[in-house]
Amino acid sequence: MTRIDGHLLDPRRLPDPRQLSDARQAEAKQRFAAYAALFDTTTFGHIERLGLGPGWRCWEVGAGGTSVISWLAKRVGPTGRVLATDIDTSWQIRTARSPLEVRTHDVAADPPPAEAFDLVHARLVLGEVADQERALKSMLRVLRPGGRLLIEEADPALQPLACPDDHGAAQELANRLRQAVRALLAERGADLTYGRRLPRLLREAGLRQVEADAYFPLASPACAALETATLQQLRPALITAGLATTDDLDHHLSNITAAPLDLATPPLISAWGRKP
Repeated sequence: MTRIDGHLLDPRRLPDPRQLSDARQAEAKQRFAAYAALFDTTTFGHIERLGLGPGWRCWEVGAGGTSVISWLAKRVGPTGRVLATDIDTSWQIRTARSPLEVRTHDVAADPPPAEAFDLVHARLVLGEVADQERALKSMLRVLRPGGRLLIEEADPALQPLACPDDHGAAQELANRLRQAVRALLAERGADLTYGRRLPRLLREAGLRQVEADAYFPLASPACAALETATLQQLRPALITAGLATTDDLDHHLSNITAAPLDLATPPLISAWGRKP
């Protein structure tokens, strides 16, 4: 199944980037850059508050781009270790040097790593894996006693609008197309409410000191870049499914370029806890 996080197509679930057209590769790079611009500050803040420091051993699950793993590698230093895994590692392979190791791995299907970790982190990964329960158990199994787990997932059902300030024709069109994308996700089996369940799932898994918060990007240039790249990628599927027309998509993409739209992404829910 194609991996889409929230309403956003995840480039890690596309075919090998070496087999994609230049346009597809550019769209994937735009998405990774937008994820970093939108969410890295939030992610880094959470990890710092969990106590990350020199010598920590970290597993970044479904690493995607390079911004998080590069930051982790600098923070743990030469005495630490960062394991970055994904089903497609071509995006990270050039950054693979000590203390960073890159490994091809499917968290929902493959056995977990043999070593123990001080921190396990996954951002926009578990919402669409084939077996969420198995993936979560795999991540918990490798946490050392006292280790921290941080999971971050979008919740598009919690805030379903592309333009929360729905005051004009351009905004109404944006919201109709966001509804079409959500319908496409539902048809593909996406879980649009996974993010809000994270605190309960972590408590039920036995973690202690479980907390969570939500970050809601609005009116950022990265929101517009992400919207453009996502709709360009989903365009054929939306049209084939009868969920959007060519004219609607062209008009919306033109609106993004021609006039400011206060676009939003689904809230990113971050939940964390400590293994006893």
